[in-house]
Amino acid sequence: MDFKLALIGGSGIYNLDRAYWGKKLKTKIISTPFGDSAPIHVYLWKNELPYVLLSRHVENSYRTTAPFINYRANIWALKEIGIERILSWSGPGAINAAYHPGDYVVADDLLDFTKNRPNTFYTNGRVGFIRQNPVFCPQVGKSLIDTLKAERLSYHQGGAYACTQGPRLETPAEIRMLKILGADMVGMTVVPEVFLAKELEMCYGVLCYITNYAEGVKIMPYKKGVLFEGTLKEKHEDLVDKALSNMGYIAPLVLRKLAGMPRDCPCKDSMLRYKLRGDIDDDFRKWII
Repeated sequence: MDFKLALIGGSGIYNLDRAYWGKKLKTKIISTPFGDSAPIHVYLWKNELPYVLLSRHVENSYRTTAPFINYRANIWALKEIGIERILSWSGPGAINAAYHPGDYVVADDLLDFTKNRPNTFYTNGRVGFIRQNPVFCPQVGKSLIDTLKAERLSYHQGGAYACTQGPRLETPAEIRMLKILGADMVGMTVVPEVFLAKELEMCYGVLCYITNYAEGVKIMPYKKGVLFEGTLKEKHEDLVDKALSNMGYIAPLVLRKLAGMPRDCPCKDSMLRYKLRGDIDDDFRKWII
């Protein structure tokens, strides 16, 4: 069976009803030059769509925070098994005043404020000077938008995702800075995933669901012992839960659209210049040597 599609699940994937995903065929962990990948689950959706699913934060709960995910091992492992397109999801906080908890956003731009994360495969200095516009694969983005429209789900088309280092949340001054710089939302997981995928000529797109208001966007008193310590109001909790639970049926629908779509995007040729120049050949395993 040929696997070309992958779903990377963010916060809350471990709480979803796995019946959405289809029939689980097997689970594997891939050994890579960067260590072992997270478990990769192989699924067959409605007996027609093979794909794989990977949970960023470990299997049963939020056990591995964003700075400590082995992004390189995960992306390399997906490439190793033949994946060409990745759909991910992330739960950022809202900076844009038009965004509210429970909203969907199809991100189309990115601000990188991570630090000390291994963010490239090409530490030998030979290759990797890659254009970052479009940041996210336009075909994955189109499939997301078409699916959200077809399912009559409201969403924001386009938005800049600011990725911070974590695991702490941001200060009010940092959020004010990000707003000035053009960020619409703030999260911790899209970087370096999107850059690593592009380095291996894989398509990558992200569907965001807003989980809370970023610090200082609303007046939110500190609350002890609750999620985000008060940046998600109780009246919004059901909206966020519903947005997350809908991921279970949205994601396979998006992957099905992608399965029927020839790859006609810059992603698949991101390393072409280096191939034409003779620096690398078609075997990606040699690119890091």
